[in-house]
Amino acid sequence: MDTINLSEKTDWAFIEEVKKESGQNPSLCYQCGNCTGGCPYTQYFDYPVSVVMRLLQSGQKETILKSKAIWLCATCETCTTRCPCDVDVANIMDTLRIIARREGKVAEKDIQLFYDSFLDSMKKHGRIFEMGILMGYKMKSGHFMGDAELGPKVMSKGKISLFSKSIKGADKVAQIFNRFQEKAKKHG
Repeated sequence: MDTINLSEKTDWAFIEEVKKESGQNPSLCYQCGNCTGGCPYTQYFDYPVSVVMRLLQSGQKETILKSKAIWLCATCETCTTRCPCDVDVANIMDTLRIIARREGKVAEKDIQLFYDSFLDSMKKHGRIFEMGILMGYKMKSGHFMGDAELGPKVMSKGKISLFSKSIKGADKVAQIFNRFQEKAKKHG
């Protein structure tokens, strides 16, 4: 873990932005460590969840938005469940990812590409199409052969279909995405 410089200027506007967008009050966190103790991915983070919360409380915007932790978070909500102050920590992590994307500070590009492939599938089919997500991700990331040995296994068991199936009302789902994108353009 990197040394954290809390003497950096506190970005009060960032704290308020996260509070507003997440609907959570990070100042309620008293650093008990339950979130970090329960997180199944904490060993892979550059900053444990409790440290991310402390960085947020001290307004260390640049450190947070450049961190890998917010991207490696699986949003399993263990942190939220374990929080004695009822802070929805997973929601805060989601909000931090959204802000990082908006500001072009994505520390884990492959994870962003996977999210984008997932959302593209939802927009196009109204549901996820696993093969489409996989192919979209592989094409964008350049990791063409990663996990290739799994393909025949899952396909032979009928776990992944080669063909997409759109749901009734897929056009309505696409409209939701389009409305969101238009709103984001106006406010972004």
